[in-house]
Amino acid sequence: MRTLLFSTLLLLFASCGSIKVNYDYDGQTDFTSYSTYNYFGDMETGLSQLDEKRLMDALDATLGEQGYMFAEEPDVLINIKSTVFSTQQGNNVGVGLGGGGGRVGGGVSIGIPVGGPKMTRELQIDFVDANKDMLIWQAISESPFREGDTPAEKSEKLQAVVDKIFSKYPPE
Repeated sequence: MRTLLFSTLLLLFASCGSIKVNYDYDGQTDFTSYSTYNYFGDMETGLSQLDEKRLMDALDATLGEQGYMFAEEPDVLINIKSTVFSTQQGNNVGVGLGGGGGRVGGGVSIGIPVGGPKMTRELQIDFVDANKDMLIWQAISESPFREGDTPAEKSEKLQAVVDKIFSKYPPE
């Protein structure tokens, strides 16, 4: 019984924190021809230095698993951009008041938002062919963001985002 309750709670929390990813790529590119990577030198990620290091560590590990090697003269240059924005929850409580008599009627209705704003991190990763200076692949993810996470939670969440982003790389 406990495992069923734990599994249900885990599923509930996992669904609340979903990561959405949109991809775009050059359909004419042969992604099997790339084996080395590096980062743009003048990259402004929008992340803190600590989060930037966490993200790059996650990227290095994931790209290493896919057979890529870090190089000074790379095939692919990687650019990273990140923004955090606030969105209003979609939940509202409606309160209505109405009245009328005879042929005349009227009413007033208002919606009261439930819950506060939700923080979301958008992370964009661009792969640029270093020889052609051409964008060949792009992923833009959106995931829940909480400022008060511990360093371990931040690393875990960034690794989950990177895993989700690279689950469909290279494109088929």
